[in-house]
Amino acid sequence: MKKKQIVVIGLGRFGSSVCRELYKLGHEVMAIDKDAENVEPLIGYSSQASVADATDKTQLNNLGVRNFDQAIVAIGDDLQASVLCTLMLKEIGLSSVWVKARDLQHKKILEKVGADRVIQPEYEMGIRVAHHIDSENIVDYIDLSKDYSIVEMAATEKIAGKSLIQLEIRVKFNCIILALKRGEDVNIAPHADDVVNEGDVLVVMGHRNDLKRLEEKRL
Repeated sequence: MKKKQIVVIGLGRFGSSVCRELYKLGHEVMAIDKDAENVEPLIGYSSQASVADATDKTQLNNLGVRNFDQAIVAIGDDLQASVLCTLMLKEIGLSSVWVKARDLQHKKILEKVGADRVIQPEYEMGIRVAHHIDSENIVDYIDLSKDYSIVEMAATEKIAGKSLIQLEIRVKFNCIILALKRGEDVNIAPHADDVVNEGDVLVVMGHRNDLKRLEEKRL
């Protein structure tokens, strides 16, 4: 895996967790926040931790932010600072800027000013929780677009011992099985004759309507 240089701006709960995890994964991470109390806990969990105003282009330039591969702006509660920081980063020349949004209006503004990806943690987690509740065998749920998603679906006793070709998921539901997970083992692009055990997790991609039909079968 290529080591990346990533700057994380805004060290609240979301930004701190992103920073710690990226550093743990071996990337070079610069942590920035205007509040020293937020920066101090990240000193041991980042390559460099700095107190700075991320809406000030001069301060960003002095920190060498332009040399980083990617920025993550996690100033979710201050809309103005979030937007200004995103603008500064794009003007400096960062090719990839991901930004945390507070709500839909915030998301739309960030997209207008050039954010490459907008993250809404509470919204996205809310969707996942709703799908967990709606279907007992849904393990995880990821939106790919307005119409297409990926679900992780736990196999029940009903299909235990059957091969993927016998399940006919593509034929009956127009969905594609991307992987088969068994404990810690992940079978990427499984073969048609691979057999499913109870408790295995099927990673399935398809149109929302087709996935819903598949979920209702309670595989």
